[in-house]
Amino acid sequence: MKFYIDDLPVLFPYESIYPEQYAYMRDMKRALDAKGHCLLESPSGTGKTVSLLALIVSYQQHYPEKRKLIYCSRTVPEIEKALAELKRLVDYRQKHAGNESFLGLGLTSRRNLCVHGEISKEKRGNVVDARCRSLTASWVRSSMSNNKDALCEYFENLEAADIEGTSTMPNGVYTLDDLKTYGKNKKQCPYFLSRKMLSVANVIIYSYHYLLDPKVATMVSRELSKDCIVVFDEAHNIDNVCTESLSVDLTRPILDASTRSITALAEKIDELKANNSEKLQNEYNRLVEGLREVQDLRNADELMANPVLPDDILSDAVPGNIRRAEHFVAFLRRFIEYLKTRMRVMHVVAESPVSFLQHVREITFIERKPLRFCSERLSSLIRTLELTDLSDYGALSKVAAFATLVSTYQKGFMLILEPFENDHDTIPNPVLHLTCLDATLAMKPVFDRFSSVVITSGTLSPMELYPTLLGFKPVVIESYMMTLARNCFLPLTITRGSDQVAISSKFEVRNDLAIVRNYGNILLEFARAVPDGLVCFFPSYLYLESIVASWNELGMLHDLLKYKLVFIETPDAAETSLALENYRKACDNGRGAVLLSVARGKVSEGVDFDHNYGRAVILFGIPYQYTESRILKARLEYLRDNFKVRENDFLTFDAMRHGAQCVGRVLRGKSDYGLMVFADKRFARADKRAKLPKWIQAEMSEAYVNLSTDMAVAVAKKFLRSMAQPFEHSQLGISLWDEKLLAEHVAKEKLQQLQREPDNAMEF
Repeated sequence: MKFYIDDLPVLFPYESIYPEQYAYMRDMKRALDAKGHCLLESPSGTGKTVSLLALIVSYQQHYPEKRKLIYCSRTVPEIEKALAELKRLVDYRQKHAGNESFLGLGLTSRRNLCVHGEISKEKRGNVVDARCRSLTASWVRSSMSNNKDALCEYFENLEAADIEGTSTMPNGVYTLDDLKTYGKNKKQCPYFLSRKMLSVANVIIYSYHYLLDPKVATMVSRELSKDCIVVFDEAHNIDNVCTESLSVDLTRPILDASTRSITALAEKIDELKANNSEKLQNEYNRLVEGLREVQDLRNADELMANPVLPDDILSDAVPGNIRRAEHFVAFLRRFIEYLKTRMRVMHVVAESPVSFLQHVREITFIERKPLRFCSERLSSLIRTLELTDLSDYGALSKVAAFATLVSTYQKGFMLILEPFENDHDTIPNPVLHLTCLDATLAMKPVFDRFSSVVITSGTLSPMELYPTLLGFKPVVIESYMMTLARNCFLPLTITRGSDQVAISSKFEVRNDLAIVRNYGNILLEFARAVPDGLVCFFPSYLYLESIVASWNELGMLHDLLKYKLVFIETPDAAETSLALENYRKACDNGRGAVLLSVARGKVSEGVDFDHNYGRAVILFGIPYQYTESRILKARLEYLRDNFKVRENDFLTFDAMRHGAQCVGRVLRGKSDYGLMVFADKRFARADKRAKLPKWIQAEMSEAYVNLSTDMAVAVAKKFLRSMAQPFEHSQLGISLWDEKLLAEHVAKEKLQQLQREPDNAMEF
């Protein structure tokens, strides 16, 4: 269908549109017109991705600036899904808007895109990266110029095409599989081809880390222009992604591996001195001139990236005491020995970067400035020594990243040394955390650089904290309601068991036998009443393990297996994928299944339980973070002191957004239906409920916010019976608009706007 938002013609690839999709597009256009940022929460299953792509592609094609779209998502399946939507949209546009020149690309790691016969069989990403570099690094290629067969033919063909000026791609949208197929057919490397095409693509879809993690962003997203439109989808957790991308953890094994790497580097330097000392001298001369040239070289052979945004570093010259390779190696060795002595401490230490640097200086006489250049200096040295297998130097690059970060940022970071894994342990296993506490450090360059940044998700509530946490001023903040022809989801709050004992996952009472038994009864009763798939979420893996063990002792698991098969999510990704696959199989063949998983785990992020895969989601307790974590305590203190955010407000905000994300998995469209069960007495409190997204709150009836298990099961049975009946009424006009209804709505909106505006003529 085709319609107008103000003067912008929008082509939408479906015959009808949801009212909330139209509102979502209209508000996004306001933000794009104002060249400002926006924060939009649209309910799960209301076609957020296609609305966003339809509006922005129409915007691109209509206005002469042709602003590029950078669409960031969290996981590879979500990237695939967005590319599939974009492909459908562009096919529709080609039919109805004529032949537009349009290129849409997805970008992911070498492991997902490699087509080399041998390397593509490797399972681990870092092994694929290392083997790829050993065939594509410039010095490897120059040394083997007489033996081209030993190199990667796909990369060589691409380089040859690049020299001839023919390394381009025909218009169209390429999913990750399309890219691989195109690369195989053309005999060109899909990974490097997609990297080359970023500058000319109209739409780029890739992971958050390509923009937010400076180690990756400087290599991939450096050339993107300022007027790009940036979208972060599924962005409810974006502040944590930002802090994690600038945090480094060091352990004893990492420091030991670094020492071995230092010894290997020293041997290589001695070897090079004996055979080709000119190379080291050339590197020294380059470093005297500054890092600009080094940066240009690094672009050709991206090796170890800089963990901070390097503009301020690049303008300086490298300090004299680390310019010579042997001096730099000795410098690093001294710093690593210092870190080892720090790790011998048997009590917890928390300090700021300033006091850490002062202590380093007092003990080792290492100044702050050379530490700032560690990452750049190490990557320059590795290039000079022409090392390709970087997997041996991973630990050393981590130490260099640690040195660079700790000496660059004075504020927003904390060093925490924990000598034991748990407080009750007696054998030390020290970890030195350099923790980023301030999400604005990673986000600020994105907001400063790009004129329009869209942050969107199905569960952003409570929204007022995001501008504070991320440090930006949105021109539009909106949360949309869900228009429904029938109430296809039902939120229930169970506050007590059938024996009237209050239930809660509060730490003090969570292992109480009465609560464990009541939680087991809730699961049993719902497994008996709900058809097909039932998904349960727990606050942590630890609690999941303990409660499953207790249910096993009480014989409840045995009873549960009479009704449905049971699958459990574990921290291991491969095990969880297998459990999910078999869970789906059990739902499909009618046996029915229960999936026990963890809030903040893999299942709660980006796995959809549409239709028969999820007829009910039970949230056992409120998924608060582990509040005794020292890193969390440091972050809470930082937020309180710098942003005036109270600890309890942040913890509740964080728990409720994750809770909403879990229950939102049940609904993946308006034809879907399911139950959302909140099993904790604290959900009955109005202050907790108020932090859920508006579209969930709207369906929460007062009658269903304080139920016992037996009452909730009776309500659930009634709901499921009514949902199972054929739905006769058309959604048209209520939760669906065709072109005619949309035109009527737009006309009505314009009329209301004219009535609202004061009569200017009368004023004059």
